[in-house]
Amino acid sequence: MAIEITPMRGRADCEWAAQLMASSEPWLTLGRDHATVLHLLRNPAKDVFLVRTKSERAGFLVLDLNGPLGGYIQTIGITPEKRGAGLGTAALRWAEKYIFASQPNILLCVSSFNRGAARLYRRLGYAVVGRLPDYIVAGHDEILLRKTRGPLSPTRRRAKN
Repeated sequence: MAIEITPMRGRADCEWAAQLMASSEPWLTLGRDHATVLHLLRNPAKDVFLVRTKSERAGFLVLDLNGPLGGYIQTIGITPEKRGAGLGTAALRWAEKYIFASQPNILLCVSSFNRGAARLYRRLGYAVVGRLPDYIVAGHDEILLRKTRGPLSPTRRRAKN
């Protein structure tokens, strides 16, 4: 499916994405309310993108290329009615290309109850690197995943004799 991904600009797009998050899974279970989501979407340290298909809003991406986990896909959201149509895969592949242009690793977390997303990530080559029990909500783990092209520092230290 053809998609267009552009930086999120303007209040209407931000409000739309916040409403999507605050009213659908997995964010309902994670307890994300509208105000919390708006704060995330407006954070200038994040790269926030709108996903469109046929000029219609279909989803969004929040990427964090800063800090110790630079190359982190913080959030990917597709409207419930468009899930299962390949938009999530297309958006994720776009995010990978965007991140791999400047980072050798991509990291993301998926909630243990979000089995559909976990299947997608495994299918696209993400490997589990850790679990964070009860990290966001009690009774559910956050599973840390990684896709890599190599270490942060490609040079090897020489062993001392």
